[in-house]
Amino acid sequence: MIPYYVGAVIPLVLALIIQNTKKEKKRGLTVDVGGETGYAIRNSRFASPVETAWEGVTTLAELFEQSCKKHTYNNLLGTRKLITKEVEISGDGRSFEKVHLGDYEWLSYGQVFESVCNFASGLVQLGHQRGERAAIFADTCEEWFIALQGCFRRNVSVVTIYASLGEEALCHSFNETEVTTVICGYKELKKLANISGQLDTVKRVICMDDEFQLDTPLGSGSSSWTITSFSNVEKLGRENPVEADLPLSADIAVIMYTSGSTGLPKGVMMTHGNVLATASAVMTIVPGLGNQDVYLAYLPLAHILELAAENIIAAIGSSIGYGSPLTLTDTSNKIKKGTKGDATILRPTLMAAVPAILDRVRDGVRKKIDATGGLSKKLFDLAYARRLSSLNGSWFGAWGIEKLLWELLVFRKVRAILGGQIRFILSGGAPLSGDTQRFINICLGAPIGQGYGLTETCAGGTFSEYDDTSVGRVGAPLPCSIIKLVDWPEGGYLITDSPKPRGEIVVGGPNITLGYFKNEEKTKEVYKVDDRGMRWFYTGDIGQFHGDGCLEIIDRKKDIVKLQHGEYVSLGKVEAALSISPYIDNIMVHANSFHSFCVALVVASQATLEAWALNQGVVYSNFSDLCEKEETLKEVSSSIQKAAKAARLEKFEIPVKIKLLSEAWTPESGLVTAALKLKREVIRKTFSDDLNNLYS
Repeated sequence: MIPYYVGAVIPLVLALIIQNTKKEKKRGLTVDVGGETGYAIRNSRFASPVETAWEGVTTLAELFEQSCKKHTYNNLLGTRKLITKEVEISGDGRSFEKVHLGDYEWLSYGQVFESVCNFASGLVQLGHQRGERAAIFADTCEEWFIALQGCFRRNVSVVTIYASLGEEALCHSFNETEVTTVICGYKELKKLANISGQLDTVKRVICMDDEFQLDTPLGSGSSSWTITSFSNVEKLGRENPVEADLPLSADIAVIMYTSGSTGLPKGVMMTHGNVLATASAVMTIVPGLGNQDVYLAYLPLAHILELAAENIIAAIGSSIGYGSPLTLTDTSNKIKKGTKGDATILRPTLMAAVPAILDRVRDGVRKKIDATGGLSKKLFDLAYARRLSSLNGSWFGAWGIEKLLWELLVFRKVRAILGGQIRFILSGGAPLSGDTQRFINICLGAPIGQGYGLTETCAGGTFSEYDDTSVGRVGAPLPCSIIKLVDWPEGGYLITDSPKPRGEIVVGGPNITLGYFKNEEKTKEVYKVDDRGMRWFYTGDIGQFHGDGCLEIIDRKKDIVKLQHGEYVSLGKVEAALSISPYIDNIMVHANSFHSFCVALVVASQATLEAWALNQGVVYSNFSDLCEKEETLKEVSSSIQKAAKAARLEKFEIPVKIKLLSEAWTPESGLVTAALKLKREVIRKTFSDDLNNLYS
């Protein structure tokens, strides 16, 4: 026992000494800026916003070429080989596609650069003219990345469109940007065929999957366009090479269509300089980035978070292995039982995630632990409590040898879910709950860099540093950005508030995009240029600064609803607080000024509810029937009350009535965006009868 005491006591004593002498680290500093009066903070390590981290590099095309020449023989892009694909029928008659995937097959930097050059030349041979735009409309894959870089080498502006967008939004995006070339997958090609008569400018389609050639109606194309395979475009370019026509920093690299949480999507115009600024800033924040890292790519490349991340990884000589949300782990929905998920095979060291994905990882682990029960559950609960105590600052938590013991006995098995080698996770797209952040920190043993940014800021804004173990915050400004708070008197948020200045978040810096394509009115509304030439974007989010210069998101202008008796409810804040209930897969809180209380639509977690029903002896015919039962409603409502109490919500913020829904909200259903954000207006219309019944 003596070694145990030595291992536990010495770190404790040293930690107490350090704690007593350590001053709060300043991560952000106040800075004088132009424009509207506000409270502005910059990154503490950079006196002015960073534009590029690579000497002489001003565009993404230059950055990629430089990296390929430097890391010619390193692995760059990896894709798993499809072994079998089959359809399984569940007990209730629903069909699910299951796949058996093999190992990753890799392309080196040199091979990818050759493919990129060939594709760029092939575009010219197909007839794509200078000044015309190309759209990429596909799921994330290596062809997506190659097409993007190929377009950059010809200074072709790329229109990015979520693969899950509906027909109306698709037509709007294609026609507004006057796209002449569409690069897509077979699944997306079938969508295009359905709206071919509504597309005004498309002349040619490049399909990433050769299987379209077996589909005679599709293979023949339409009267207005021709269809060519991706491999054929590369072949054309290989046989007829064309010199590169490289862009300038101020040229538009991407017109990125947002997923449209309200109304039709808007096209955000990003220059090469904009994206390069964000990439350069993140390079200075993530520790030890280098060619030994492996990145798991599965988020939509049509989202700025993923697009920026992959360009960073390619710039440093690391490897990118492609996967999908449905094949991510051994237990993912699309993985055939007994075969391995993407993370297990790839064993990544880095990954990006949106909170909804991390919530699913947390819920999946908890469900598995609860189902196991017995000694295993007790051991996990004890280990988690001990590590949580230490992370919360208690020097009587698990340190030294005890920490190592829990890592070996308990958490090593959890880490295996994502391959066992994860050393850093970047979370963005929405606020991450403190509960999930702590769970990932403890169980995966990896810091989470929680970022705050928008499409309009090229994902740049703030980023929490690896040594910041606090929760609920999004870090200090990235080196490319200055964050300013300005008064919002109507909401009661002022920069003079005590103890923390509060207000609407405004982001400035070289990462701020040009505005919305062909939408000058909306651009002028939210983009401003000050008297010093700094470009600012007004986010509509409400934040407050902590003493160390870190930002916390506390509200959103559009999500605030005034109740009948004058109380204000922040819908997003309430949803984030209640989503920790194990019975909730998704939730939308609804309120209006005609009533004095909130209600909620709750997508139930099938596995958790069915496990509860089995334990309680509740008889039901199917999951939809279980969601309708009074005892189920009572159980879920009780869980919501507990979550609300834990989050210290006010009584008027807690939903008085709920409607349990059995069908998941997916991007394909049109109820959430590709980044899994709620489409409130669509959900309200879809479930208007249910919402009316909750108020009756």
